[in-house]
Amino acid sequence: MTTALFSIAGAVALLAAVMVVTSRRIVHAALWLVVALGAVAGCFGALHAEFVALVQILVYVGAIVVLVLFALMLTKAPTNPLPALTTRRSPFAAVVALVLALILGSGVVLAFGNEKLKPVPDGSAEAVGTAVFRTWVLPFEVLSVLLLAALIGAIVLSQRTGKKGD
Repeated sequence: MTTALFSIAGAVALLAAVMVVTSRRIVHAALWLVVALGAVAGCFGALHAEFVALVQILVYVGAIVVLVLFALMLTKAPTNPLPALTTRRSPFAAVVALVLALILGSGVVLAFGNEKLKPVPDGSAEAVGTAVFRTWVLPFEVLSVLLLAALIGAIVLSQRTGKKGD
């Protein structure tokens, strides 16, 4: 049952990820990103890592996608379809994506073979919190500063459009 749920959520994540990169409208791509990240949270839920699934939804779906949408609104980015930017190099991008998928897929098969998926033995909030705040606190802080800089940059870019000489 765990393998079936994980496989279904993985397939939804894969399909949504393809829609993210093939969408011609940036807002639609952001909404497909919500679906893809939600499906990844479903993968964590299928593995009984409920805390990680909730963090995935809160942080990535709730914060990152909202940050992307606010940046789009603040910079007044064009939201209409941009066919010239998305179709010119599509065959090359598809070949690169296929080669990368084959390399990653063969690496996973070679590493794990016929192993069955097992639920996480200790996916409690205490175990995850201990791991995060002992070994991963610096990368999380660097990421938060990076996201703050991106938001400040979007605000600055949105304010510069009215100045003379720009």
